[in-house]
Amino acid sequence: MTQLRSTIGRRTATTWWCAYDDPARWSAEHPRTAPLLDWFADTLMRHDPAQGRPGPVCPFVKPAAAQHTLWIAEPADTVEITQTIDDAFDLYRTLDHTPAVLTVFPDLDDTARIDAAHAARKSDIVAAGAMLGQFYPGCPVAGLWNRDYRPLHAPLPMLVIRPMMNTDFPFLVGKPEWLSAYLARHAPGLPRKLRATIAERMHEPEAGPASITDLRAHFPDELAQ
Repeated sequence: MTQLRSTIGRRTATTWWCAYDDPARWSAEHPRTAPLLDWFADTLMRHDPAQGRPGPVCPFVKPAAAQHTLWIAEPADTVEITQTIDDAFDLYRTLDHTPAVLTVFPDLDDTARIDAAHAARKSDIVAAGAMLGQFYPGCPVAGLWNRDYRPLHAPLPMLVIRPMMNTDFPFLVGKPEWLSAYLARHAPGLPRKLRATIAERMHEPEAGPASITDLRAHFPDELAQ
């Protein structure tokens, strides 16, 4: 039996497990979150014609699974969600390749708390060149290629940290500092002052979940990098 790697957050004592070290064992030991592996395989790693572009629904899950850099936690305490995400980000920053760090709250019915934690921690995580995504049943964020598609609809509430990709522009126009972080990662040769000026001019203060599709700024043959 393969040993599952794990790490414990220093603030909340939450444990993240590298699920794909031994998926069968992890599923057996975490029955409440085990359905996520089926969701990954049956939905996120596959193409869905409704999404409006080629490729899998999520381009990050399969590489993270293959490289054993997909980590999942199921916190016992949902009181300090933001502190738990701080612990998750500590883990994320130690990982190589294409990491994905999932913090899942299977018993959380109030998904507004997921949105609140997302809003509270997104700026710090984006500033470091990563993304924080909110997933839960009925999440209203529109798809990049189809405004009626809901890519963040998930079977369980969770917050996910992953690398910032060049296709993330529509998710980052809401604040100039997010755009500055995007440009710093994907246009590093530009002078800092120019990046800040571009970010200020491109800023869309009214951007929201329903505007993602309209804000898409890449062609169908340009995949996330």
